[in-house]
Amino acid sequence: MPELPRNLRLFRAAASIAAVATLAAIPAFADDTPVSERIGGMRDAFDRWVETRRVISEETRDWTLGKDMLDSRLDILRRELAAVREKIAESERSTTDADRRTAELAAQRDALRAASAELASTAAALETRTKALVARLPDPIRDRIKPLSQRLPADPAASELPLSTRFQNVVGLVNEVNKFNREITVTSEIRALPDGTSAEVTVVYLGLAQAYYTGGNGRIAGFGAATADGWTWTPANEAAPQVARLVAILKNESPAEFVLLPLGAAAAKSN
Repeated sequence: MPELPRNLRLFRAAASIAAVATLAAIPAFADDTPVSERIGGMRDAFDRWVETRRVISEETRDWTLGKDMLDSRLDILRRELAAVREKIAESERSTTDADRRTAELAAQRDALRAASAELASTAAALETRTKALVARLPDPIRDRIKPLSQRLPADPAASELPLSTRFQNVVGLVNEVNKFNREITVTSEIRALPDGTSAEVTVVYLGLAQAYYTGGNGRIAGFGAATADGWTWTPANEAAPQVARLVAILKNESPAEFVLLPLGAAAAKSN
């Protein structure tokens, strides 16, 4: 049986003492007391003793039930307290994880910003160099890449275009230039002549290295090369037959053969 609380123990002891005192008082009746009175007194004393025992039993039962309920409630409270503590610990762990994740994201953001700034600087440098390259190109390829070259920002350092767009534009432009540089291109152009007139000529571009033109029914010819200010053209009418033969071969109007072009003469005149 669980230990009774102190006040209940005191009450039980007092009740026991009262019962004993009651029973002890039974023989105290005088000999001349009627038997009926003595029996009635004994009955009253016994009833009080029984009542006392009943009260003690009820108090003990109520206390036991109350203690069980308190123990159950305390157990529930302990579990709830443990759950709250676990939630607090989990919250603290979550907060720590969130702080760490926030720090990681901040570091990634700073790294991305630094990388973006470096890429923006690289894009600006490429655009500046590409604009300088475009200025050195001949008319056919400049016309071909005009939609791309027009997208180059006037001030690359202040451009607000997305970096992906800027890089794609430069890559597309350079790819077209490289393609032209790997090909032999035959086209018609209007060329200014030394006498102040102009004539329609056929121009052969050997990539971006050199170009030759001929016209006037094979009477005029010349060559061109790239400079910082664009292509410059130098008359070389003496080379008209060779250039005309080259044009005929490229147009499949004559069989293929070796044609000697005035590369050395062109270099000398360009100096």
